[in-house]
Amino acid sequence: MRKQPPSTAERPSGNARHRFTALLPRALLGLAFVLFVLAAVTVSTGVPEPRRLTAGPVSEAAVCTVLAATLVALCGSAVRRRRQRALDRADTSAATAQQALLRPLPGRIGNLRLRGTYLPARTAPRSGGDLYDAVRSPYGTRLLVGDVRAKGMLAVEASALLLRSFREAAYAEEQLTEVARRLEHDARWHIARLPGAETPERFATALLVEIPEGPVARVVHCGHPEPLLVAGGRVRPCPPERPGAPVGMADLVGAGHAVQTLPFRAGERLVLPTDGFIEARDAAGRFHPFADRVGERAAAPLDDLVDGLRADLDRHTGGELRDDAALLVVERAPE
Repeated sequence: MRKQPPSTAERPSGNARHRFTALLPRALLGLAFVLFVLAAVTVSTGVPEPRRLTAGPVSEAAVCTVLAATLVALCGSAVRRRRQRALDRADTSAATAQQALLRPLPGRIGNLRLRGTYLPARTAPRSGGDLYDAVRSPYGTRLLVGDVRAKGMLAVEASALLLRSFREAAYAEEQLTEVARRLEHDARWHIARLPGAETPERFATALLVEIPEGPVARVVHCGHPEPLLVAGGRVRPCPPERPGAPVGMADLVGAGHAVQTLPFRAGERLVLPTDGFIEARDAAGRFHPFADRVGERAAAPLDDLVDGLRADLDRHTGGELRDDAALLVVERAPE
């Protein structure tokens, strides 16, 4: 026999408890107002009762005022706690959604080995929109690393838009600059739909990388931290020859997109971080020495390198990462 759902009277009283919690600050505030009015009346008229707990009308008014102030403080504290719990739930949901967007990278595409990692911030807001992806296209393997300038669900929404735009354009567009142009177009469309107050804050830094069959890699910089090339046990930063504007701002600053060609031979690695790895600080305010840590682990296997860099970041921040961080490392397999 199919079990019937519990009646309304039998259902858990969670909703009732929630309503009570929501109404409590208002009740305290109302009681505080009543006490304040009583204090004012006491001061202005006095209370002719023969027995009093205090020395006079002013003392009674002071008691009422103190009680009112205490209730107001309790009310404010309850409101703040409730608001903080709501923010924490929203931050946790956004961080979970952001991690779900980052589908697992293929461990290998052709002669390339790939590994990515993502760390959500430990302090609110927990999601800042860091992202990465890899697509095998007719023109070579194409990679994206980016960082959306937004927090919470706004960051998740913008990240989803950029990832979808990249996945489509990376396969369809022959030129890497056209992939960047598609990202720019879709980002501007997204920004135009936001409320006016949000518009100035909505853009993303990004790094586009194309790795063809030959011993090179092509890079388009869109305001993002430079990649690091690990070759022969040494780490070499690869700053842009022509800096590009962040995605969503190219039209505003009048900057186009340019391709930079880097040597990328068998046995070499490209390390592509977001600024969460580079700008993280310790308790004393010192930046994380990311390039040095990459150099210390340059000879480690790919998985050990990424796991070690992740552990280094966590150790440097004491487990209190204030901005999310993403990292993608690609290695051209030795011949």
